[in-house]
Amino acid sequence: MRSVSQAFAVLRLLAERDPMSLSDIGRALGLGASSCFNLLGTLVAEGAVVREAPGKRYRLADGWARSGLLRDGDARRMIDRLRPLMTRFAQEHGVTAGLWQVAAKDRLQLVAHAESNAVLRIHLAQGQRQPLGGGAVGRAIAAAQTVDEAEIARRFAGVRWEKPVSFADYAAQVGLAAQAGYALDEGHTHIGIWTLAAVVPGRGAEYCASASFFAGSRGAAEVAALGRALVELAASVEG
Repeated sequence: MRSVSQAFAVLRLLAERDPMSLSDIGRALGLGASSCFNLLGTLVAEGAVVREAPGKRYRLADGWARSGLLRDGDARRMIDRLRPLMTRFAQEHGVTAGLWQVAAKDRLQLVAHAESNAVLRIHLAQGQRQPLGGGAVGRAIAAAQTVDEAEIARRFAGVRWEKPVSFADYAAQVGLAAQAGYALDEGHTHIGIWTLAAVVPGRGAEYCASASFFAGSRGAAEVAALGRALVELAASVEG
């Protein structure tokens, strides 16, 4: 039925963007104001969509956002292919692995993750979001996109760091990521946790794999070896 198709179109749109107003949704999907309002009202009543106040903007409900079911088929296949590889990687290297997607212009979202069996391990909340410039993932994506210094500065300004880092150091780290193929955050995003990140190739720097571990748990050579292994993991998705 047409109304069902339109409802899924609304859900897919909200899965890819930040909260949107009724008029923005209607404009994006070519729906009249009355039809769009009725569709959104039904989706809110069914618990699939949340209406945020103030602002009267709509977003996907957390459970639907975490599920990943509304991504395009190719993206779902890529994520499904990567999940078992991430699990094996997490077990072999004793890390928590993540897959992040650029969810909107200035946001990243965790779409998959895997943990090791260690008694003490790092847990990532599925569906969580962070600023586009944040962490190792933000550095790796900026390096892969070869953005200019002004854009790096804009992204950097949108991040609240637990352990302060200067913009000069951050920009230098983006440059190092471009050379090495992976980025490193040394506890600036979360104190006591280091994270490596490598962009999944061939997808417009939209997806990025990460590996998180406790600070001080491995030396510089081990961190570099883990970074190279993460690059291989990210590349294996398209292999």
